[in-house]
Amino acid sequence: MKARKMLIFLVVLIASVSVMAGCSGKKKEEGTAKKLETVRILYPGERSDRMNDFLEHEFAEKMAADLGLKVEVVFVPWAQYWEQKDIMLAANEPIDLYWDGLPDLSTIVNKKQARVLDDLIENYGQDMLKVLPAEQLQGATIDGKIYGIPSSYAPSSAMYQLVAVRQDLLEAVGMTDIKTAEDLKEFATKAKAKFPELKGPADIVFKPLTRYFADEQYNWIAVEDLVVFGEESKKAYSYYETDAFQKVAKFNREMTKSGLYSEDLTIKYNERDSRMQTGLYLWVEGSVGKEMEIINAVKANAPDARVKTYLLAQDKPRYITAAGGEVLGIPVNAPNPEGAMKLINWIYKSKENYLFALYGVEGKDYKIEDGRINKLTPSEFFYEWMFRNQNYQLFGPEVSQESIDQYKSWDDQAIRSASLGFRFNNEKVKNIETALKEVAGKDLAAIRSGFVDFETGYPKAIQKLKKAGIDEYVAEVQRQLDEFLTKK
Repeated sequence: MKARKMLIFLVVLIASVSVMAGCSGKKKEEGTAKKLETVRILYPGERSDRMNDFLEHEFAEKMAADLGLKVEVVFVPWAQYWEQKDIMLAANEPIDLYWDGLPDLSTIVNKKQARVLDDLIENYGQDMLKVLPAEQLQGATIDGKIYGIPSSYAPSSAMYQLVAVRQDLLEAVGMTDIKTAEDLKEFATKAKAKFPELKGPADIVFKPLTRYFADEQYNWIAVEDLVVFGEESKKAYSYYETDAFQKVAKFNREMTKSGLYSEDLTIKYNERDSRMQTGLYLWVEGSVGKEMEIINAVKANAPDARVKTYLLAQDKPRYITAAGGEVLGIPVNAPNPEGAMKLINWIYKSKENYLFALYGVEGKDYKIEDGRINKLTPSEFFYEWMFRNQNYQLFGPEVSQESIDQYKSWDDQAIRSASLGFRFNNEKVKNIETALKEVAGKDLAAIRSGFVDFETGYPKAIQKLKKAGIDEYVAEVQRQLDEFLTKK
């Protein structure tokens, strides 16, 4: 009897210990989960099934193990991204990291959408600094303070001045290359006749056309393309009043009257890359290596497609004008700015981390053979162009060695613009800038695209621009530019 009672006692004791251990383990797991800090990223584009699975599993596990973070990605379609970004940040929604354009840096800063990052970089970004030189960070600096991480550390001369062309279609209509604006028109005309099912250009490429028509090379140094910097004169000019703009507008007017441009090029301007990727369009504004970025997406819809990037007016000088064309920003009211910087730093810490974030799991999503990266799944992970770094960059097997060599040597003969690192602070002319943006968006964009008769529309639009304060605005840009150049 005593033995039986003792046995029952031992069974109950063991069961109690097991329950307590289970509770303790559960509490320990809950405690571990509670330790994870959330980082919320605002991100342009669509969430693919594989990207969703990656974020929920492999990436989530890696972030938890390496950084103690839980990363949430809020996807917003490209067409609504900039508007939604402004709305969400103005409403102080919990966003820790987002992407935007460097040309609008002063606007971003004055809207309090970007915080000063110097201390965060000092405390949490030291690995990043090993592969991002100080000159790169200077591209997102105002008054000596860093407000963002310029994305895409790569060759960048003639930024925004290139055209990515469907080379297979170009050759199909009997042409070999593109050198002039007239070549573009000839290509579009021949393609329309030979391939009536195609939809023409995906983009008006006004910046490459400006390069071609301008006597002096320009780069843009204010919002909404309002002001350009003359590389030779070292002066600021109202872009819409330059001879180059007038020639661009007249060229595009002829393209429109010839039926070569569709209305989407103005009313859905920001969807230009998406259009190109449907396989139904002829060209889009390019950048160094653009064909490498978009070829897989184009081939998904046009399997025989080949894309090649051209620089109009190749004999004119190429200037390095910006440290990347975009920027990663951390909002002033970000709940977890430290976590956001830790995440950026982690991506750049090693080639292994970089490839994991941009391409997924090796052996499952990609493999490396003979120094080339071969994607095994068609899904996008974190955009390669958004984090591109020439210290880690790999090329796909479909990219010719000639293209790679040209890409790597692209900046060898380039000239550093005197305006490199200049960031206009619009604080004193914000109201004027708002009025100018309205005129530019409502009147001059349509003229630039050729959808409004130039002879009747242009004088009226310039009159509105003058009334809105363009002369005062340019004078303020010039004042700050002179200060910058003097200090430099």
